[in-house]
Amino acid sequence: MKNLFIYTLLFLSFSISAQERFIEDSFKLKKTETKTYVTKNGEALKLDIYQPKNDTMQQRPVIIFMHGGGFAGGTRTNPAEVKFAEKAAKKGYVAVQISYRLTRKGQSFGCDYEAAGKMKTFKLAAEDFIDAVSFMVKNKDEYGIDTSKIIVGGSSAGAEAVLNAVYNQRLMFQDTSKYKNIDLAGVFSLAGAIVDARYITEENAVPGIFFHGTEDNLVPYATAPHHWCDPGQPGYIMLDGSRTITQKLANLNTAYMLYSFEGGKHEHSGMPFDYLPEVFEFFNSVFLNGENRQLEVWK
Repeated sequence: MKNLFIYTLLFLSFSISAQERFIEDSFKLKKTETKTYVTKNGEALKLDIYQPKNDTMQQRPVIIFMHGGGFAGGTRTNPAEVKFAEKAAKKGYVAVQISYRLTRKGQSFGCDYEAAGKMKTFKLAAEDFIDAVSFMVKNKDEYGIDTSKIIVGGSSAGAEAVLNAVYNQRLMFQDTSKYKNIDLAGVFSLAGAIVDARYITEENAVPGIFFHGTEDNLVPYATAPHHWCDPGQPGYIMLDGSRTITQKLANLNTAYMLYSFEGGKHEHSGMPFDYLPEVFEFFNSVFLNGENRQLEVWK
């Protein structure tokens, strides 16, 4: 009986290996866990944790994702975000969808909202993101997480928060000590931008995957005003989008993959399900295994 048990484990291990862990679906899902990662001003900020079932691997990569919604709406339980997390967990990842403070709920985030307020909004969301990542790092043993293989991502406003936290931390945080203990393997951005690409250096040049429409009317594809505001409007603030970020990464010899959608607008902030096989392959080869690839795809 003992030999049969060992044989069964070996067979299961071989089967998962043959299915290419992290690329193909290899697992069923455990019941989703919901945790409060921090409480701020009386608001409990929660995250949902998706895990593969019956996975014997003790240290697994984790994907932590922030939804979009203009810092005014959206939820970690958006159907697209849930579907993505489930797909990732079936491949062997620990996948996390997080909520954060929607500081512009019921209010404008357009050209009538002052630039200083926009910066504060970015900072608060970036802070929530770092707190969520820190929570998962702190609980790495409970969830079997390899803290050297943390992939972070976001859509639209969520991508802006994540990208600013990753590449513009000196602009976002007075105290960067929370960031120093976090080792990021890669970034997955859907129509995101940062305040200033000049702050990307060899030290913080994390490899990334970027999806963006070239005519995005809200978040610039290259370098342009947020929401295309005029210089005289209160909300005028310049941002560096996916094209500018990847040019900086290219100059620093850092891996990236950029999907540019000719004439596309902000609809490319949605989860790119048609391209997820390529995304997960890049996760595996570059984020997890350290290959240095620079790819650009035009659609």
